[in-house]
Amino acid sequence: MTLRVDVLTLFPDAISHYCATSVLGRARARGAWELRVHDLRDATDDPHRTVDDTPYGGGAGMVLRAEPIVRTVESHPDLVRPVVALSPSGRPFTQSLAREWAAGSGLTLLCGRYEGIDQRALDLVVDDEVSVGDFVLAGGELAALCVIESVVRLVPGALGNDESALDESFSEGLLEYPQYTKPAVVRGLEVPAVLLSGDHARIARWRRAQSLARTLTRRPDLIARRGGLDEAERALLEEVVGPVGHERLNSKGPSDPKDRAHEPD
Repeated sequence: MTLRVDVLTLFPDAISHYCATSVLGRARARGAWELRVHDLRDATDDPHRTVDDTPYGGGAGMVLRAEPIVRTVESHPDLVRPVVALSPSGRPFTQSLAREWAAGSGLTLLCGRYEGIDQRALDLVVDDEVSVGDFVLAGGELAALCVIESVVRLVPGALGNDESALDESFSEGLLEYPQYTKPAVVRGLEVPAVLLSGDHARIARWRRAQSLARTLTRRPDLIARRGGLDEAERALLEEVVGPVGHERLNSKGPSDPKDRAHEPD
């Protein structure tokens, strides 16, 4: 089954051009996914192809009208469900949601513009709303591309090596370990010796410990979400990071930002 993504937008070329490049373009060429882009202006009913108007109740900016959105959905009964609006008010988009959608038949993404979308369009034809972060964009196209790329790369056959999508940030609720490539020394900074050892078991343990430490430093909320560290993970951190790191891990509130790799869970 080929994953299909429909996109409802005022800027179809922005979506089409990006999706023809790099990972997404190669995956489409392999038949791993299909893209259909729909211009909301095609569903307008006036010579100027008007898609926005001033907000009821006053306020700055313009609001995306409901009719072009509703008409676009109704004129394409084969649109893939769910229909998802990209909105700062939506639930957070996560890697687990990307995996869920990648395992399905596809989805339709609605890109907002201006000050927002008329609520009646959301009530009538939208199944879900998601946000790619706690910030505001001029429109939903960039957010839609984030969703498309994160979903498509999880589809079997989309990447040159399917294992690439399994061993990365958020795959297990953790951030990815640091990566290195040739040469072995750059400006006096050497690749960690364990990565040159050829001992795959040691390398795997080092990478796991670094992933735990990096997540503790940068995203302690992810550690809390998974219920903290278990005894095996604490022991691994002590083994790889060292006893001092283990002591700091169990201490309260490190004052030095460099110590945050050892923040308590």
